[in-house]
Amino acid sequence: MSGTSGLFQLWQVPSSSLFSGCSKLSKGLYLVPARVMYPMSCFRKQMQTTYEIVKGSYVSNPQDRQESKEKLTPKVENVGAFQKLPMVMPSVDILHSALRKAKRVSPTKGIANAAKRERNKGAKQLDSLMKELAVPLRTYKENFPNKKYLHPYERSLIELTLGDGNYEDVLGKLEALRKKVVSVGKEHASICAKSLSKREAEERLNEGLKRIQEIFDRDGKAVDELLNIAKTLRAMPVVDLETPTLCLVGAPNVGKSSLVRVLSTGKPEICNYPFTTRGILMGHINLSYQNFQVTDTPGILRRCDEDRNNLEKLTLAVLTHLPTAVLYVHDLSGECGMSPSDQFVIYKEMRERFSSHIWLDVVSKCDLLQASPVIFTTDDCNADNFELVRYRKIGPDGALNVSVKKEIGLQELKKRVYELLVSQSERIRKQKSKEGLEVSI
Repeated sequence: MSGTSGLFQLWQVPSSSLFSGCSKLSKGLYLVPARVMYPMSCFRKQMQTTYEIVKGSYVSNPQDRQESKEKLTPKVENVGAFQKLPMVMPSVDILHSALRKAKRVSPTKGIANAAKRERNKGAKQLDSLMKELAVPLRTYKENFPNKKYLHPYERSLIELTLGDGNYEDVLGKLEALRKKVVSVGKEHASICAKSLSKREAEERLNEGLKRIQEIFDRDGKAVDELLNIAKTLRAMPVVDLETPTLCLVGAPNVGKSSLVRVLSTGKPEICNYPFTTRGILMGHINLSYQNFQVTDTPGILRRCDEDRNNLEKLTLAVLTHLPTAVLYVHDLSGECGMSPSDQFVIYKEMRERFSSHIWLDVVSKCDLLQASPVIFTTDDCNADNFELVRYRKIGPDGALNVSVKKEIGLQELKKRVYELLVSQSERIRKQKSKEGLEVSI
């Protein structure tokens, strides 16, 4: 009788018959003799659910439910995967090391016949060379993470820094090289083992060594590409999701990097041209004996997402995938090269798009502000838009005026930033408690 048919027949048994002979312990609880009742199992393909008796009814085991959920849900890594990448040797070093070790392999002891001894040595050396090359390639392939299981932030960093698809392409080339080395190595080892004379065995050995070396010389550049990828990814800033993070956002050249230098340990490049920040720079803030993170991001231009460059997309990735508080920097002095009208449009878009973030607005270079606002030839001079007119003069409501050069408003800025990050810390704590509660349920 199959497990399923047995289960249906058991369901058809009246409950009075099912529990006859049971000893009642307390209200709703029964002690069932082993010869009368057994725990049942319901089988499905690749899944088994056990049931236990609770108050005379069958309920699925909570542990099985949790295990099934874990099996069905792919494991997504936390941030920090790039720091766990294996060290990659240059392809030339791997090849030379493999050749050196292979040539030290000696024939099996006790073989008196010279031809047999030579073909035994040749086959063993070719097999050794094949393994010495294939093992590190397999190790790299297994220890570089699958991109789809990375944290979304690190997945975005790979796509925007290396180019979409390049990471998988290099790993694919690496695996193809490994398979080729294994295939050719086994083929030539087999040919060498069938040699009829000592001279033939030596020739087959040299042919095999030369063939494997040619393959690795030609396709080994995939290893060097992986080496460069590893260096690039390890240089990415490390983000602690449980430490409150302040993200500076704004148009290019509005003074974000100057404020990062004032607020944190980060030392970004400061120059008077757009996109000074060419990546994500991470620093730390220590306020009132508490440690926080601060990140400087590339500037955002006024254009749709399809037209944004990878630097702008890095900024959007940080805001999208990391739990950050936002310090949005405005420059109304005209020094940044972007009109206040364009900055206003970008600001409204970002504020609406990331409305769930805690937000603080700062007008930088306030020492350069004039009584009358700066007007660009490309400016929107619509006097009916009162919000824009007001923005040109003083920025958004509640914005803090600061000047790094004249040291205006910096103490107030640090105070407001501390309050912002304390609020962010509370948010992270509540989110963590909520996730812990969901897991326990």
